[in-house]
Amino acid sequence: MSPSTPPSAPRNLPCRVHRLSATLVAGTLLTACGPAPSVATRHQPVSRIAQTAGRQTPENFPEVLADPYEPVNRGIWKFNKGVLLGVLRPTTYVYRNIVPRPARKSISNFTRNALTPGRLINEALQGRWQSAGDESVRFLTNTTVGVAGLFDVASRWNIPKPEAQFSQTFHQWGWKPHGFVMLPGLGPSDDLHLAGTVADRVPQVWNFFDFFSYATVGLAFNNLSDSTETASNFVKADADSYVDTKYIWTYASSEDAPDWSAAPTRDLPTLQTLNVVNISTEDPDFVWQGRESSVRIPATGRKMKFNLWLQKETAPIVYIVPGLSSHRVSSQTLSIAELLYQKGYSVVTTTGVFHPEFMENAATVSLPAYPPADCHDLLVSITEIDRTLARKYSNKLGSRALMGYSMGGFQALHLAANGPGNSGLLDFDRYVALNTPVDLEDGIRKLDSFQNAPLDWPASIRQEKINNTLRKAAGLFTLTPEERAAPPFDATESRLLVSLSFRLTLRDTLYSSQSRHNMGILKTPLDDWRRDPAYDEILNYTYSDYFKSFVLPYYAERGISQSDFTREDNLRSYQRALAANKKVRVLVNQDDFVTDADDISWLRSTFGSSRLTVFPNGGHLGNLATPPFRQGILKSLEGL
Repeated sequence: MSPSTPPSAPRNLPCRVHRLSATLVAGTLLTACGPAPSVATRHQPVSRIAQTAGRQTPENFPEVLADPYEPVNRGIWKFNKGVLLGVLRPTTYVYRNIVPRPARKSISNFTRNALTPGRLINEALQGRWQSAGDESVRFLTNTTVGVAGLFDVASRWNIPKPEAQFSQTFHQWGWKPHGFVMLPGLGPSDDLHLAGTVADRVPQVWNFFDFFSYATVGLAFNNLSDSTETASNFVKADADSYVDTKYIWTYASSEDAPDWSAAPTRDLPTLQTLNVVNISTEDPDFVWQGRESSVRIPATGRKMKFNLWLQKETAPIVYIVPGLSSHRVSSQTLSIAELLYQKGYSVVTTTGVFHPEFMENAATVSLPAYPPADCHDLLVSITEIDRTLARKYSNKLGSRALMGYSMGGFQALHLAANGPGNSGLLDFDRYVALNTPVDLEDGIRKLDSFQNAPLDWPASIRQEKINNTLRKAAGLFTLTPEERAAPPFDATESRLLVSLSFRLTLRDTLYSSQSRHNMGILKTPLDDWRRDPAYDEILNYTYSDYFKSFVLPYYAERGISQSDFTREDNLRSYQRALAANKKVRVLVNQDDFVTDADDISWLRSTFGSSRLTVFPNGGHLGNLATPPFRQGILKSLEGL
């Protein structure tokens, strides 16, 4: 595949998505508030990214900008995060409801048009005379016909829309970024883009006219208003949004163009899985239609948060359990919640048991991994939520349903097979599993094989190929919709990207568990303000390593053996109970990499066609936003 050359536009990528999308695309407060990095042309050479002196990049992991000032940067990040969640998020929500989208767009058009002189200077400094000509024509067109730039008539007339900034110019002159910095109120940057941002301020029109100088803050606020909600969800859902922003910035801000070529081999299950980045809510402000609350967990004494969308009249309530380490406001979780709420269901979203939010507030074990313990803690949490809601809204709660996707689907089926017993915990009227694995140990082996996918590349070029894969992922939004529909990743690249998502999950799980219950296995001291050294060590662990080195020893002390794990990690152990439970519904994809042909056959024999829906493709959650799968979700709840 050879995508057409994208326009030279800022790579101010949308800040949506959970773990996988944090690996693939970007934007956070933080990128939105910071200097807008530019997309390089495809003819520039690719260079390696600087590493911190004396540190080794984790095996098969992308190189990341050095972070010598990590403690200071993390402090500034906490300040920025507080401003985002406490000030910008509520005020921009009010602003969006007062100022209609067309008006906000016109203000953004005016701002861009007024910044034309800076772009012209940089296009001249870079010798891009054609771009300078296009820029001049756009300015004349939008200033006159577009009424002082309020309307982007030039785009309607297909006049090219070039971009040029001083960071791009400095890069062309040979400056390579070496260190990551976090700027107060502006967000992530590096030495190159920081210098570019300062230089970009010099030719701005507001420096020369007093009227414009007073309007600067308002114009910036307007330009931020449409990105604060997705940025807020990102920083709330991500276990360590600081370091993942650094990963994102490293590649989303890169002035080096990716090599878009790819080997002809494709791995459709992982390639289709990448479509998960397209999942989002239809209404960007959907989360505001609900409320965030919390319950106290008896066993831990700590409060566990949840999100609620309650219908005005009595309605069935669906508790959504997300995947391995997904959060209650991750894009996939919110997308399902919005669908159900629009169709008349009340909805509660919870956080996955492998996510530090759950581990630190609701878990009775230090290491998530053993399904009976994890599912019990999950059920206790949901039961406490349900009891709280029943006390407040007893006349509005109808039938109860438990819906889980990915690992959450496995847990829903595990609970369906075992039930609450005599514990007094909540029993559900419907159990729905989406894209559930059947055998967790088999899933571990597959994830580990993905982690080793870069071994397909010769050692001499392996690190550069890994880095280039991330550059391609960050550049996806410069492609046309048609090109994005068939992403230009070969089999090794798509497996690598999927693997990175799960490695980041394991990183957060291990760091959180060892911070609270250090087993002495990690050699690196754990320091919340300087995490990079510990992360470098952790990222060399596979899921098999986690299981053998941490999980088995921890649970052996509690009388649980490897044979117990083998039994509990496989839904086949509960075939009779699952087959007999008529309240279960399952939706899976034929080509999901967490299941194989034998798993699909077992699901068919256990649930039959009335309780099982198998879609031909979609990979793992890659078709979650498609109309057929969404209709399948709604059908699974019929009869409540």
